[in-house]
Amino acid sequence: MNMIKFFASILTVCTLFLLFSCKNAKSNLDKSITFDSIIVSKQIPLIDNSDTTLPFSQVDIRFTYPVKFGSEEDTKRLQQIFTGTFLNDVSYDSLTPREAIDKYIADYTQEYRSLSNDFYSDKQKLSDGSMPSWYWYQLRNTNRILFQNDSLLSYAVEYSDYTGGAHGSYRILYYNIDLNNIVTLSEEDLFIPNFKKPLSDILVESLMKKYHVTVPDSLLQHGFFNLEDIIPNNNFWMDDKGIHYTFNQYEIAPYVMGAIDVDIPYAELERLLKQDNIVKRFFTKK
Repeated sequence: MNMIKFFASILTVCTLFLLFSCKNAKSNLDKSITFDSIIVSKQIPLIDNSDTTLPFSQVDIRFTYPVKFGSEEDTKRLQQIFTGTFLNDVSYDSLTPREAIDKYIADYTQEYRSLSNDFYSDKQKLSDGSMPSWYWYQLRNTNRILFQNDSLLSYAVEYSDYTGGAHGSYRILYYNIDLNNIVTLSEEDLFIPNFKKPLSDILVESLMKKYHVTVPDSLLQHGFFNLEDIIPNNNFWMDDKGIHYTFNQYEIAPYVMGAIDVDIPYAELERLLKQDNIVKRFFTKK
């Protein structure tokens, strides 16, 4: 009987040791991130033939993505977030980065070449026999890391394209990943309920400082559409100094003003941050 108790005790100790070892091994996984890039630069002809005088779309893509982070499962999840956000479509995030880029280009090629019938029709309407210039397109997608520590990764995805209009378009979108849980963060994760009105006021005040005015209505003289448009848009990135918002073209001001940046130090946001303060957890060394 004593022998049975002895072996039972040994088994219990071994089990606890294995559990502790597994937990410790998981916590000691290397949480640094190794990145790689996929670079594509090609001309996609509107008409599938060898005539180089015909319209084409110039496509340039530079996709930086993680190839190693913690466990294999962690890496796969982080890749999934990067792929879905870079291509701005979750239908691609179940694919590997290379498969996703290849499919994205194939889908874009099919959409662009669907314009070929209209091209011939428009060409016939030009009495001088010239080419309709509005069928030359451009597409440029890229991303870049803005801030990274053990808990937070913030990055930007930039989209630039031209589709035959008076001018091209540009927009930049930001993403923030909680590396402890491998999830993206939104304003609702950071701020207390009913934060939008007081945060809107802070945004307006920050723009007033940027444009050196003392009255909110004076912003309208600088080209802003109206003050009601200046509200939190969830398009922000974070670092150890503060939160950085961007309003894209036409969002709060005309195209000519471009993307408008607003930087807000954490000290100005303290009263709006949740009690379980993510900011402090991210930037307080343990």
